Amino acid sequence: MKLVQWVRFTWDLDKLPPLATALPDHYHFAGATDAEQKELHAVIARSFALDTSWGDAMQEVNRIIDRSLTEAFTRKSGICLTLRHGLRIIGAAVAFADPLVENHLSPGPCVLMEYRNRGLGTALLGEALRKLRDAGLAQVGALAKSNAPAARFLYPKFNGILVPDDTPLLAA
Repeated sequence: MKLVQWVRFTWDLDKLPPLATALPDHYHFAGATDAEQKELHAVIARSFALDTSWGDAMQEVNRIIDRSLTEAFTRKSGICLTLRHGLRIIGAAVAFADPLVENHLSPGPCVLMEYRNRGLGTALLGEALRKLRDAGLAQVGALAKSNAPAARFLYPKFNGILVPDDTPLLAA
């Protein structure tokens, strides 16, 4: 088994910079319905599976995705946010508006590989943080694999602060 190093990011939602990340007209955010749970799972799983930086942790990621989606659709504090290109779900973020949760963005903003590098992940993160702020949270946190693109390029946005996490998870 290989140890995977995780890092934690935190955001002070009272000090968020403006979240005005404009999406082109053919993209929009929407909540996910219960009927879309399988499609949401498939989009999130594909976004991880096609990202080579997650290859050594896919078993753990799949467990996180399963657990997070189940909790998000059953808990009152769960937020399932989708990013759509027309009717197609091309990205998603699962968030928890519960101040007692350690990982508020689990598994975090996910965008299908063919839609990356267009600012959509940034827009999805911004919208998820806005939803958490609107739900009354002042501070939120999220875990990311230390060498993943989200940890290096996405989570530092919106004044995300890196806090090393000393609890590595095991991966196959």
